[in-house]
Amino acid sequence: MQLSIRDTGRHLGVDEATVRRWIAQRNLPVHHAHEQLYVNAVELWEWAMENGVAVSRRLLDEARGSPESVPPLHELLRVGGIFHGIPGSTKDAVLRELVERLPVPADFDRRFLLSVLQAREAMGSTGIGDGIAIPHVRNPIILRVEQPFVTLGLLREAIDFGAIDGQPVHALFMVVSPTVPAHLAILARLAFALRDDALRLLLRRRAPAGDILDRIVVVESTQTTGTHAAAPRP
Repeated sequence: MQLSIRDTGRHLGVDEATVRRWIAQRNLPVHHAHEQLYVNAVELWEWAMENGVAVSRRLLDEARGSPESVPPLHELLRVGGIFHGIPGSTKDAVLRELVERLPVPADFDRRFLLSVLQAREAMGSTGIGDGIAIPHVRNPIILRVEQPFVTLGLLREAIDFGAIDGQPVHALFMVVSPTVPAHLAILARLAFALRDDALRLLLRRRAPAGDILDRIVVVESTQTTGTHAAAPRP
């Protein structure tokens, strides 16, 4: 789904001049076609989460085209798994470890996925602040899976991820989905949950998986259909 500059501003709650300034100064991804500028809906979600900018829920609704539901975040994490003690002292090392733990088909090329994620990190960190990163490519990770999932890796030691707030990262979320609308819906759920102070504290403490899932259940029980934003930065 491609958005005009005007539509992008509408979803971000700002005017066109602000959108153009963010393109120039904050690296909001933009594409050129027929002498016009367009923004990709998936890339807009990713950029907004990385930069702490609120996005209207209407973007998700319009991107879907037709209704498509995804399970709650706590169910997505039960499928994808929560892994403690991910080893590694560099981005490449922890990404490799996390990719090895993804519940993907046996014939899936994990090495290729790792190379794509490493290339994405070379373009700019996916650390969204407060010790959390959501490593994924500019386009969603679309696989032939029976159901979407989210995998959480809690690092043995926090590492420098080049996050915008300068804080080392201790928690990595990876989203895998069978369709683009599902990817957008999952990002929306994740963005909403990560606004919760108590959840972020549990992640920082590398709390047991049950405690993390229980807190997400509580957070999701309060979810509304309003605006979603990335986790606030200190």
